[in-house]
Amino acid sequence: MTGSGSPLRVGLVGYGLAGSVFHAPLIATTDGLVVDTVVTSSEERRAQARAALGDGVRFAAAPDELWERADELDLVVVASPNKTHVPIATAALEAGLAVVVDKPVAGTAAEARALAALADERGLMLSVFQNRRWDNDFLTLRRLVADGELGDVQRFESRFERWRPQPKGGWRESGDPAEIGGLLYDLGSHVVDQALTLFGPAARVYAESDVRRPGAAADDDTFIAITHEGGVRSHLYVSATTAQLGPRFRVLGSKAGYVKYGLDPQEADLRDGRLPTAGEPWGVEPEALWGRIGAGESPVTGSGAPVETLPGDYPAYYAAVAAAVRDKTAPPVTALEAAATLDVLEAARRSARDGVTVEITA
Repeated sequence: MTGSGSPLRVGLVGYGLAGSVFHAPLIATTDGLVVDTVVTSSEERRAQARAALGDGVRFAAAPDELWERADELDLVVVASPNKTHVPIATAALEAGLAVVVDKPVAGTAAEARALAALADERGLMLSVFQNRRWDNDFLTLRRLVADGELGDVQRFESRFERWRPQPKGGWRESGDPAEIGGLLYDLGSHVVDQALTLFGPAARVYAESDVRRPGAAADDDTFIAITHEGGVRSHLYVSATTAQLGPRFRVLGSKAGYVKYGLDPQEADLRDGRLPTAGEPWGVEPEALWGRIGAGESPVTGSGAPVETLPGDYPAYYAAVAAAVRDKTAPPVTALEAAATLDVLEAARRSARDGVTVEITA
């Protein structure tokens, strides 16, 4: 491993949307990390990476080239298509490298648990990039729940909805099960992870999943209902076919409810090339977008009080990864936590297919 005074050297596998918009910028702006090598065979993407990361970045055409010089790296980030996550993460761990895998870490919970066991066996850090735990609205809601502002939460509604009536194509919208595409495993990974983080393990799952757009092959409109072991019910919506978007969160408790519209601004900022710079505001939204807390009336009619939205903090993820690799502390998101999310996603897929409620067994 790199000496304690030197940055950890990162091999980034993939420079598509995930690699170029999320991982590379966050790694490059995290103290103690540096992008050493980008794995892509595309000359266009290599030029993009060089422009963003500097002339010092190296390139490889395939992940196998990283294992041949594993002693020159400290961490591998897997930001390639979903179906490649397990084989690449397995090879990285077997090469003795710590690993971050974009969500979903795998197609099944069993595969995620096997990766976790391999990382434990090798004494290596393994983490899953569930960045939406650091969304501004989620951080705000987590604080409200922890402080008891809502009382006992009874129902959690979470929506990740879009209006994209025309499919874009590509593997994310493929109907081939091997691609692990569709919204259930894409946006569903986020909303389920958030629900489990807030309210604990799932006991039962019911789901409805549809392919609504002409020409689409993978689910594009899905609803998941989770009954948590603690009694909270989570109603989760992920859709590309929503002509009128609902609230991002509506959370109902015994004392009050919290309603929040709009998306965290960090993804849009990263897509526009804005980077988190030390000392400058990041993940902050205007007061007009703050959620409201209250009881007895709709926030649309002015009921309740505005709640200042905490700043979003995607940079915290990679700061925690760097600490976990150097100091052997717990990673910010574990593979076993990701496996619990996959338990729910697998149950949801079965529920939607068979029209049944599925029990989650320990």
